Amino acid sequence: MLTKRIIPCLDIKDGRTVKGVNFENIRDAGDPIVLAIEYSKQGADELVFLDISATNEKRKTLSEVVNRIAKNINIPFTVGGGISSVEDVYEILNSGADKVSVNTSAFKNPSLINDLAKRYGSQCVVVAIDTKFENDDWYVYLNGGKVKTEKKAADWAKEVVGLGAGEILLTSMNNDGTKNGFANDITRAISESVTVPIIASGGAGTMEHFKDVFVTGKADAALAASVFHFKEIEIPTLKKYLNEQKITIRL
Repeated sequence: MLTKRIIPCLDIKDGRTVKGVNFENIRDAGDPIVLAIEYSKQGADELVFLDISATNEKRKTLSEVVNRIAKNINIPFTVGGGISSVEDVYEILNSGADKVSVNTSAFKNPSLINDLAKRYGSQCVVVAIDTKFENDDWYVYLNGGKVKTEKKAADWAKEVVGLGAGEILLTSMNNDGTKNGFANDITRAISESVTVPIIASGGAGTMEHFKDVFVTGKADAALAASVFHFKEIEIPTLKKYLNEQKITIRL
């Protein structure tokens, strides 16, 4: 059985780590470099860094911050936000990232996924899918959750894997920041329909929620932000708990 992964997420806006609820009401959560170093020391399996304002503000992800974080940690590191070309990815990987996450740009130009997979390998291409449950199904949203599409999340997930994505970062907008648990239904549905790892995101509030998303949601990794940023859950304690629940985890 593959080892399950715990991944803190650093949502960056104007150089600071921030966190919101349902993609709204953003508040400050600290210095991303300080947090990244702390999570690496605590035993996080990976980190995800998302410049959440890059797409809307037509900015590129801050390579300098990426470089400073990469120099100070020894765990895999995914970067997303405003990435829309093969050249953007070259710059991010050259700054020290191990993987890149594409979202809006990949939806608008699906061939980008294939181009990146051919150039850098599927293992470094993560497609982020922001999804919201409405009208009895889960639909894809773009531009940081501001633009609704008519594409169903499960259909888009299959498409991106076919195009060469090596991993999917699935965020439930309904659950985001609520601390009521992950969206296990859509996570499981997509996990069982594709052949690549699924990172579940949105809703972590207790250690039990992590267990549930691994057992019920069939996720390969669980991503969270505020419960880690504000020290509501410590990563070593969480890993010990999951190990006691017979979930394969790297201690």
